[in-house]
Amino acid sequence: MTRYRIAVIPGDGVGPEVIREGVKVLRAAADAVGGVDLDFVEFPFGAEHYLMTKELIPEEALKELSRFDAIYLGALGDPRVPPGVLEQGILLRLRFYFDQYINLRPVKLYQGVPCPLVGKGPEHVNFYVVRENTEDFYVALGGRARGSSSAELDLLRSLYEAKFKLDIDVDRDEIAYQLGVISRRGAERVIRYAFELARRKGKRRVTSVDKANVLTHVYGLWREVFESVARDYPEIETEFAFVDAVSMWFVKNPEWYQVVVTPNMFGDIITDLGAMIQGGLGLAPGGNINPDGVSMFEPIHGSAPKHAGKNVANPIATILAGQMMLEELGEKRAADVVEEAVAAVLREGKVRTYDLGGKSSTSEVGDEVVRKIENK
Repeated sequence: MTRYRIAVIPGDGVGPEVIREGVKVLRAAADAVGGVDLDFVEFPFGAEHYLMTKELIPEEALKELSRFDAIYLGALGDPRVPPGVLEQGILLRLRFYFDQYINLRPVKLYQGVPCPLVGKGPEHVNFYVVRENTEDFYVALGGRARGSSSAELDLLRSLYEAKFKLDIDVDRDEIAYQLGVISRRGAERVIRYAFELARRKGKRRVTSVDKANVLTHVYGLWREVFESVARDYPEIETEFAFVDAVSMWFVKNPEWYQVVVTPNMFGDIITDLGAMIQGGLGLAPGGNINPDGVSMFEPIHGSAPKHAGKNVANPIATILAGQMMLEELGEKRAADVVEEAVAAVLREGKVRTYDLGGKSSTSEVGDEVVRKIENK
């Protein structure tokens, strides 16, 4: 019997509801294949905990989480808390603390799910987006500056004036700035992961996404590293694409893409587009992966506070995030059982939530996936 300790952070809004179904399905899959024991331990971090204690996620909790095999997250975000507090203080802190430098997003359309793209079906939408997860514009280097006494502002002013010939009144004007940072090592490890994923999944093309024609410094380095890593995989076709062009071609020809690798910010944007191509956010799972450490799995949708407590949210994305977790833990058989059950439920179309045109509840969808696992 192989035992895994899974830290569960249900979070906010619909998070507790969808994570409940995910845990239910994962337990059923473990029982079905045998030899796998999943020990789920719940942690309270999220809006309610923050509002009661003013605590986001303390160092002691991070150390405790480091002793788990994986983290299973519901959702974060609450209108009672200013935007960014929970996301940066919990979600990004977890990603950075555990160096989860890979954000893996399968973009897959299942049979029975309507695609908003005319004439496109499951045979056209089946690729992966590998997003760098700890660098780029998410490193939190930035701020605001005002006043003639600020050396920071003096530097920014001189750069601004040299570039745009615009005079700035340092006593009145304010500048906000955000710095994007890409390291050679950070780029190399995520790009190599993308090529290894392509090799492992039998994919024959890796597309690198950037905006090197305008942001030449950071994404010029990204391109150099991509070309260097690609030489180690001569059997895999490669190409470069600007992020605006990729956004267009995702819609026009999604079948072209097999593995896409991208810096952090662009990956954040195009994966939401990918979610809509595959039928909506309720079907889109994601993994924050450290191949040698603790990884975290979650649906990519938000907390949807207006739907909280109504038992109407689609749990499929969360269930598939659990499927990704099983695969990352090396339990491929159990992972396959989960995906096959989800695919069967979606293909039949009898039990589905409102976002897919049905009237089923969150728990009814989870129950049906479990039923498919048990019957199989």
